[in-house]
Amino acid sequence: MASSQEITRKAKSNLAITLTCLPKERKRDMITFYAFCRVIDDLADDLDVPLEKRKHGLAEWRAGIENGFTAADELQAEVVDLIKRYDISTQPFLDLIDGCTSDLQPQRFGSWAELENYTYRVASCVGIISTRIFGCTHPDSEKYAVALGHALQLTNILRDIDEDLRNGGRIYLPLDDFTRFQYSERDLIGRVHDGRFIAMMAWHADRAEKFYQEALSHLQKEDAKALKAAEAMRKIYHSLLTKMRADGFQVFAQRYSISKPRKIAILISTFITG
Repeated sequence: MASSQEITRKAKSNLAITLTCLPKERKRDMITFYAFCRVIDDLADDLDVPLEKRKHGLAEWRAGIENGFTAADELQAEVVDLIKRYDISTQPFLDLIDGCTSDLQPQRFGSWAELENYTYRVASCVGIISTRIFGCTHPDSEKYAVALGHALQLTNILRDIDEDLRNGGRIYLPLDDFTRFQYSERDLIGRVHDGRFIAMMAWHADRAEKFYQEALSHLQKEDAKALKAAEAMRKIYHSLLTKMRADGFQVFAQRYSISKPRKIAILISTFITG
């Protein structure tokens, strides 16, 4: 398996960019954690790898974190060391793996409550673990992480609607919201972009907005410096949500992104203020 450094470098993600300004040791440990997240996510999503092999890979990670690895590879050993040094509960790691495992088969969510459980596992748990590595001490920082995780994942879901449809016909928007806006799954699969679709997307964008604001309300002065990287992520993804909304959610025609210069500007402004 590639090293955590190589995995992170190849990913070119928003998170990878925000890690550049962390203190050396915490940056190294977040790179290890990010590499773990990337590997788990790829096991869930890479349709070029046989399903049984992906199931086995996720089960091996879960068993190893819960009970210990019999012959840990380099990344597995680094993750175990990370858990021990920061005294992190294994539960959010297991929840994260379970959330990604649920993506191995097509799934549908009947309500926001069901989707919220999913976004907690695949995103909020990432934030919970990160707060420990960042060195947060205030109890509200975990609440910040949970709310931000929901916001980021909802933003990803809205941005990636077309990509998810092409990747195994995945649909993450809850069924009861389709009913609310009289917009069907057949409409979504047919890429119907009309007033119903825009209204449904705005509904979810409003929910994400509330989570962004909730996260900010839990940001305490005591941990403000430790959460600089998370705040940069919040600003980048909130900008992405704002961009999609202003453009009428043209997610079937393009994959929205924030330019690298804009990301760097957000990163710099976040780290020199407060």
